Amino acid sequence: MLRASASAFEYDVTVDAVIDPSLPTGIPGGTEILRFVDAVLGVSDQPADEARADLVSALDEASLLDAASVFGNFEMMNRVAEASGIPIPQQGIDRNAELIERLGIDTFRKH
Repeated sequence: MLRASASAFEYDVTVDAVIDPSLPTGIPGGTEILRFVDAVLGVSDQPADEARADLVSALDEASLLDAASVFGNFEMMNRVAEASGIPIPQQGIDRNAELIERLGIDTFRKH
């Protein structure tokens, strides 16, 4: 979906910014969105309320709501899939092999 949205809006997305925050994301407010997610997950030193304020400042309150909704939905879907043992289809893995390798997320797959 990110690829389709980026293409539709003609954004030059830098997916590597997910693992290297020094890179520009290529998405308006992308850096603030990543910082917001990291703060909510508790993997950064930035307090969540500060990250929310930064996101609102970079974009607007509606964008904060959108980001929080997408974050919450992905968290829910991942937990349901994990709890029910739904495997990732090989077709999806094959289609995204380059991205999986680039982001180093193959280490999370259960063999």
